[in-house]
Amino acid sequence: MPITDSMTLLWLSYGFLSLVVLVTGYLGLAFLPRLPRLVITWAVAGVMWMPARFQLPLLEEGDIYQGFAPAVIVAAVGFLEDNSQAIMPALLLTMVGGGMGVLIGLLLWWRGRHAGAYVDMEDDEEPPEPRVRRQRREPKIG
Repeated sequence: MPITDSMTLLWLSYGFLSLVVLVTGYLGLAFLPRLPRLVITWAVAGVMWMPARFQLPLLEEGDIYQGFAPAVIVAAVGFLEDNSQAIMPALLLTMVGGGMGVLIGLLLWWRGRHAGAYVDMEDDEEPPEPRVRRQRREPKIG
């Protein structure tokens, strides 16, 4: 059962909380145009979801625990422990994850900006006229 395994439960709760952070961050950036909003959100997603391998010494002599964790967490723990061997690979993976997130955000923006611009060439009808923005009419009293 996945709930009894503590690592599985840790990853599930991290995934859920990271989705909450991403959705609230995306909605919080609603004042920005679509391009920077998607790029920032996906860059943060790439940073949060890039996994990295880590090692921890156990209490018994010579035993080591190895596992996966988000690269940004591995880098932060390595910084707090002053472990330069753990910081550099984790920081590189964090930058790669952020770069991949930026590329995904740009791809989503590029794909979504042409949504209504395609015309079926086999259709005999004339293409519809582009919509003209109308000026807002203010109500008048009296």
